[in-house]
Amino acid sequence: MTGYDIRSETPSVADYRRLRDITGLTPRSEAAAIAGLPNTVTAVLVRHNDIAVGMGRVMCDGLCYQLVDIAVDPAHQGHGLGKQIVARLMEELKRLAPAEAYVSLIADGEAHRLYAQFGFEPTAPASIGMAQWIR
Repeated sequence: MTGYDIRSETPSVADYRRLRDITGLTPRSEAAAIAGLPNTVTAVLVRHNDIAVGMGRVMCDGLCYQLVDIAVDPAHQGHGLGKQIVARLMEELKRLAPAEAYVSLIADGEAHRLYAQFGFEPTAPASIGMAQWIR
């Protein structure tokens, strides 16, 4: 992975919004990003030539943790960056979170294959993830 700088760092509002946009994640307004990013407990930012090309974050209330915003610029996919991002986030969670912490995520498309490598399992049929958009 020559040329990539992977650090524990929360993305800037501009990088966050740009990476969400180019990876097909739901767009976020500047106001929403400004409000949400400070709730990051730990994050990973990947740069290539000083440009943010990947990110991931964890939010929590101290007991329930959620992996969010795992995104890699399509021009940089296929280099294992997503796996590196999740690995670093999980290392940090093992250091920070209490033993009884519940860690969850929503896996889009085939991303469940990546997360399974880190011990994540579907919750169905015991439970089903549910969501609602407030418009």
